[in-house]
Amino acid sequence: MIQLERITRNEVYRDKKTTIVVFFYLVGYCIDKEVNMHYKKYKKILSTKNSMNIYRGCSHGCIYCDSRSKCYQMSHAFEDIEVKTDAPIMLDRELRSKRKKCMIGTGAMSDPYIPIEKELRYTRKCLETILNQKFGVSLLTKSNLILRDIDLLQQINEVSKCVVQVTLTTADEALCKVLEPNVSSTKERVEILKECKDRKIPTIVWLGPFLPFINDDETNMRRLLDYCVQQYVHGILCFGIGVTMREGNREYFYDNLDTHFPLMKQKYNKAFQLNYECGSKNHRKLMTMIKQTCVANNMLYGVEPIFKYISAYEEKKEVEQLSLF
Repeated sequence: MIQLERITRNEVYRDKKTTIVVFFYLVGYCIDKEVNMHYKKYKKILSTKNSMNIYRGCSHGCIYCDSRSKCYQMSHAFEDIEVKTDAPIMLDRELRSKRKKCMIGTGAMSDPYIPIEKELRYTRKCLETILNQKFGVSLLTKSNLILRDIDLLQQINEVSKCVVQVTLTTADEALCKVLEPNVSSTKERVEILKECKDRKIPTIVWLGPFLPFINDDETNMRRLLDYCVQQYVHGILCFGIGVTMREGNREYFYDNLDTHFPLMKQKYNKAFQLNYECGSKNHRKLMTMIKQTCVANNMLYGVEPIFKYISAYEEKKEVEQLSLF
């Protein structure tokens, strides 16, 4: 960190090859580094269903990522992260205007804990706003950077409700680094589940995607389910055994197949051609394993029950106080 003259706003300097972003703090210090990002002003941050994406784009590099699809009309390179200017301020304003408390969701399109969050702290600032205004929150992530904010998540869960959702894809750590190269390992994500369990923060595991011929086997599923059982997750969500492909993410996926799995692209072309849904032949068997594990361990199961749970707001302290009378 180096000291600069006091400046009250962020400055973004750009050239043809990179973006240099200097983050200014109230004390007049900054951190400067080369990053691939830019700011964009938005009028609001919450959707009609009270979800938000602080960032657009991602640097995790997951080879199967659907968010790369052209249907989402991203006007910039996927790795050139778009940061919503004044996201915490927008959230504060929009929460104050709401008549009823509710759950705020984040992580559906872009992970709230991508690497630039470590410096920007926009997600943390949004969590502080959610806590101060006594709203609930559900977050979906693959990054153990979330543990930096475990104090806030615990406080939110004590006042209202916090649900931490973690994606697990493969129990094979070497394969994990190929499928999801710039993100926390599977074991590190299991540590997130453990820390939440110890702090009584409910967790949901998103299982998948299960790429046909790569990680759609019974051994992998059993190991992932064992992780869920060991950490007493509240529920398991799986949309099916397979992967979806659209224009934009298909090309990126196939390029990575050529790099890491020789001849696998030809296998996909033969089996699925240009299909949106690339289903696994093991779908029924593996989905049955998930359901049986959930039933045996009293875990929530199924898309509708899971989404109903994570969207249901609770105000715990008021309930506790009322129960005294």
